Amino acid sequence: MALSSESELISKLREYLIIQRANNIGNSLTQPTHLVINVSRRQVSVYQGKTRIKNYPIAVGRQGWETPSGNFQVMEMLKDPIWIHPFTGKSIPGGDPENPLGHYWIGFWTNGKNWIGFHGTPNPESVGKAASHGCIRMYNKDVQQLFHQVRVGTPVTVVR
Repeated sequence: MALSSESELISKLREYLIIQRANNIGNSLTQPTHLVINVSRRQVSVYQGKTRIKNYPIAVGRQGWETPSGNFQVMEMLKDPIWIHPFTGKSIPGGDPENPLGHYWIGFWTNGKNWIGFHGTPNPESVGKAASHGCIRMYNKDVQQLFHQVRVGTPVTVVR
């Protein structure tokens, strides 16, 4: 039992240090954080300068709703975002268990009407697949971590 608790503590300390490094806490000379989404690998990598800090598994846009490639930046960060159905306009409040965005939203692309970004999912089995309307679905615990590692303006590169 003690080993399990010690192992858990070590895991939490590592997680804290990763987030601390990604947020450039305590070192003004640290390189800036940026994200690279690899659509074919179904993975987002967090970089600090040229150093990869962490990888997360993701779901990407399905056929006909592909996640756009290119260079972007985080434009919007919300806790408990409202979800608006893209076809019906029906909205589901933030925090509602029926809300498909989960508790965190990190938007990085918009055409002025629709948005694409990182968010959690009530369907964790979709992570690793091409399943969304272009968004980057993540496990809820992972998008929560990512939310604390980036800020508005963080560069996001999407490659095939």
